[in-house]
Amino acid sequence: MLLVLVMAAVLWSIGAALGTPRRLRWGMISGLWAAVVLTHLVLPEGHALRMATGESPALWLMVGGTVVIVLVYRAGLTRLRARSEREAVTVASRKPLFSEAELNRYARHIIMREIGGPGQKALKEARVLVIGAGGLGSPALLYLAAAGVGTIGVIDDDTVENSNLQRQVIHRDADIGLPKVQSAMAAMQAQNPHVVVHPYQRRLTPEIASDLFADYDLILDGTDNFETRYLSNATSVAQGKPLISGALSQWEGQLSVFDPAHGTPCYQCIFPQAPAAGLAPSCAEAGVLGPLPGVVGAMMAAEAVKLITGAGQTLRGDMLIYDALYGESRKIGLSRRADCPICGGKGENDDQHVAG
Repeated sequence: MLLVLVMAAVLWSIGAALGTPRRLRWGMISGLWAAVVLTHLVLPEGHALRMATGESPALWLMVGGTVVIVLVYRAGLTRLRARSEREAVTVASRKPLFSEAELNRYARHIIMREIGGPGQKALKEARVLVIGAGGLGSPALLYLAAAGVGTIGVIDDDTVENSNLQRQVIHRDADIGLPKVQSAMAAMQAQNPHVVVHPYQRRLTPEIASDLFADYDLILDGTDNFETRYLSNATSVAQGKPLISGALSQWEGQLSVFDPAHGTPCYQCIFPQAPAAGLAPSCAEAGVLGPLPGVVGAMMAAEAVKLITGAGQTLRGDMLIYDALYGESRKIGLSRRADCPICGGKGENDDQHVAG
């Protein structure tokens, strides 16, 4: 046995002197071990070579097995160490979902049982599209940003006018002449720099509606024309996404959540066709109380927060009507129409969550 050990030492020394890689030197020693074992297995007992190398192969097999166990153990430790280092680097480089500033900002949400940390996380991960940056869009956009909705899209082709400022509180006097989406984005980011705002300075048309809606979880419609309302409804229904819709007239406002994917009516179930000209005058024609859009727009934002976080009971299948002149509100139930060309016959789903 001593002879074999001496030969192994000589092989190792020669390899070291020649600069042979360690892996190759271990390979030569392994070859020597294999030759010794083969010699013991092939040659008869009492042969001189067997006598000079330990007589029995059992000892060499035990040595080889021990070396294999040690090598496997070391390889396992090396792999575990490398994996731990990779995980440590990943954890160290991973940014927390909320910064300290955000945790402090959203603290009043996080301590609420119905929202909490998971709800605030859902808000941060949500994507909400608001159609219109006017009377209803102004408060809705500001409160969505303040609530911490992570990505907010706003589409509007109009510019800020002096007559808007009586009720469209997201815009300022200095914004007159600017595109509404740009003015709104500046106000939202000034209010909460932790949200991402995507402005679309154009009118919502059938050519772009489908692709645009596909990027968002939830749609808010604050427009003042029936053409856009019907388009928003049809596109939302086609993609199975909830639509929060609001409307105003002088002293009265209304809102509802249209969501046929969850068994409720769509907008066209309730308003099968646009009213005749003159029966539903616009705010410019009939006037509107300045604070009224703030009330209804804030309610729309509240419905969005509930849909995203799963808190409370939303206005799915109900319409809330607010009369500011007499300080009254009422809620009426809505029914689907089986013959509705937009949602008639579609399936139901009782899940109450939109995102997260």
